[in-house]
Amino acid sequence: MLTELSIHDFAIIDKLSITFNDGLTVLTGETGAGKSIIIDAIQLLAGGRGSVEFVRHGTKKAEIEGLFSIDYKNHPIYKAGQQYGIDIQDEMVVLHRTITANGKSICRVNGKLVTLAILKEFGKTLIDVHSQHETQALLDPINHIDLLDLYDQKAIIKSKDEYSRLFDKLQTLKKRYNKLSENEQEIAHRQDLLEFQMNELEQAGLSPNEDKELEEERDKLANFERIYKGVQDAYNALYGDQKGIEWLSIASQALQDNRSYDNFIAEKAEELSNHYYIIEELTFELRNYSETLQYDPQRLNEIEARLTEINRLKKKYGATVNDIIDYMGRIEEELEQLTNKDSHLSKLAEQIKETEQDTYLEAKQLHDIREKAAKSLTKAIHRELKGLYLEKATFSIAFESKKETDPTTKESVIKLHKNGFDYVYFLISTNPGEPLKELNKVASGGELSRIMLALKKIFAKHQGVTSVIFDEVDTGVSGRVAQAIGEKIYHISTESQVLCITHLPQVAAMADTHKLIEKLEKSNRTSTTISELTSKQTIEELSRMITGTKLTDTAKEHAKEMLALAASYKENKADNFTEKARK
Repeated sequence: MLTELSIHDFAIIDKLSITFNDGLTVLTGETGAGKSIIIDAIQLLAGGRGSVEFVRHGTKKAEIEGLFSIDYKNHPIYKAGQQYGIDIQDEMVVLHRTITANGKSICRVNGKLVTLAILKEFGKTLIDVHSQHETQALLDPINHIDLLDLYDQKAIIKSKDEYSRLFDKLQTLKKRYNKLSENEQEIAHRQDLLEFQMNELEQAGLSPNEDKELEEERDKLANFERIYKGVQDAYNALYGDQKGIEWLSIASQALQDNRSYDNFIAEKAEELSNHYYIIEELTFELRNYSETLQYDPQRLNEIEARLTEINRLKKKYGATVNDIIDYMGRIEEELEQLTNKDSHLSKLAEQIKETEQDTYLEAKQLHDIREKAAKSLTKAIHRELKGLYLEKATFSIAFESKKETDPTTKESVIKLHKNGFDYVYFLISTNPGEPLKELNKVASGGELSRIMLALKKIFAKHQGVTSVIFDEVDTGVSGRVAQAIGEKIYHISTESQVLCITHLPQVAAMADTHKLIEKLEKSNRTSTTISELTSKQTIEELSRMITGTKLTDTAKEHAKEMLALAASYKENKADNFTEKARK
C-alpha cells in the first residue's frame, strides 16, 4: 500500500507530507482545494506524463516521493525489480519523480535513476487511478481479452504459455517463408550479392583468431630491439663472474657448510639451494630464447599487409575475424536456401501447416476456457450491478474471430494473433429493450460510474495493484445509488488499499480514515493543507457535505446516523466473512 506521500512545490502545494493507512481513505474538501492535484501527483509518481505547468510558480522544480509497502512475496513488482536490476528489501519501494522548471523529468526507484518508461512499469504494479473523466483501460475493447484471462488466470495460464510458444514459432516460420518467396528479381540480386561476398571471404582464407595472433606477432617484431636487449641484460646480470648466479652459489655454500650446527640454517640452506637451481634453469632458458630471436623486416611487412586486408574485411563483415567466419557460415546457409529455393519453400510450407494446426488446436482450447470463464464473469458482474441498482441491466461478453488469406495455400483461414483467435468485447444494455452496446458507448455518466465500479470490484484483486484510487467516480449519482457505491468501494478496500476523492456524504461515511483538504492563503500565496479528522470533525465535515456551508443540528444528527449505519454495515460484513470462513 501507499504508506507515505511527500509533495514539494507542485502546483499550489508548497510542502505536503501525507501518511496513509490501509483500508478506505476518503479525501474531501471544497472544489479547488487541491484534491485532484494530489491525485495528479500520484499519477506522475506512477509514470504519468509531466509538464512544467506542475512546477509551483517561482520555484525551480517540483518533487514527489512515495513510500510503498509490499504485503506479499509474489507481488509483480519483485519481477520488475529483478528485470531492471533494482534491489527491493524490507518489503519497501520508494518511487521518486522530479520535474524541473525547464521541463526535465528525473525518475528514481529505490534511489536508482531510471527512465520514465521503467518508472511506469513499476507504477502500474502499485497504483491504479480510476477517474470519471479519463479513458480507462476497462473501457477499451483491446484490453477486454486480457481482463477475461486475468479473471480465470489459474485455468488459462498453462494453455496460454503453450499457445504463445507455438504462435512465436509459427511467426518465425512465416517470416522465413515470406523472405524466401520474395519476387525473382530481389532474390537474384540477393543471391549475386551473397555469392560475391562468399567469393571474397573464401579468397581471404581467414582462420580463427588470426587477427589476434597476427597482432601479437607484429607487436613482437615491431619491438624486437627492446625485447632482445631486455633478455640479454637479464641473462648477463645472472650469468658470469661476479654475477647473480655466482653470488647465489657463494651464499648457498656458506649455509651448507654450517647446516649441521643449526636447524634454522639447515632449513634455509635447503630453500636457497632449491632457488639456486630454479634461477640457474631460468638463466639457461633466457640464453636459449635469445638465440632464437631474429628480426625479419620482410615478415613484419607481410603481417602489416595482412592486417590491413583483415581490417578492410572487418568494416564490411564483422568486428573480429571470428565474427567474419560466423557471417560466412550464415551466408553459406542462405545461399544454399536460395539456390534450392523451391525445395526449401516446400519444406517450410509443410512445417507451417503442421505448426499452424497445433497452434489452432491450442487456440481452440484457449477459446473453450474463455467461454467458461465468460459465463462465470457475466454472473459475477450481474450480481455487482444488482447491488448498484442496475438490476435490469444486461451484461454480456461477445466473442469474435476474423479471417485472413493464408500466404502459403492462398486459402481463407481463421486469423491467429498473440492471444489466440478470439476478439473479446464487453457489452451492456442498461435498460430493458435496448440493444447491447460496447462499454465505451454507454451515455449516462451515472450508469457509467456504476458499471466501471462493478468491473473494478471484480478485477481489483485479480490485477494485484497495491493501491486503487477513485477520483470522483460517484459523479452523477445520489440517494440509494450513492450509498451502494460507497458500500462497493468499501468492499474493494478489503482487498486493496483505496484512496477516494468524493463529494458524497454516503461514500465518505464508509471511510476507515477521513482526510480533509483545504486551501489557505499565507503571505499572498495559496497553498494546500491536509489533515486527518477526528470523530467530531468527521461529523462536522459530513454535515457540511449534506447541507453546504451552514451546519445545523439536523445535519449533524443525520451525519451521526450515517456513520452509525456505515459502522453497522462494516460489522455485519465482517461477521458474514467470519461465518463463511468457519463454514
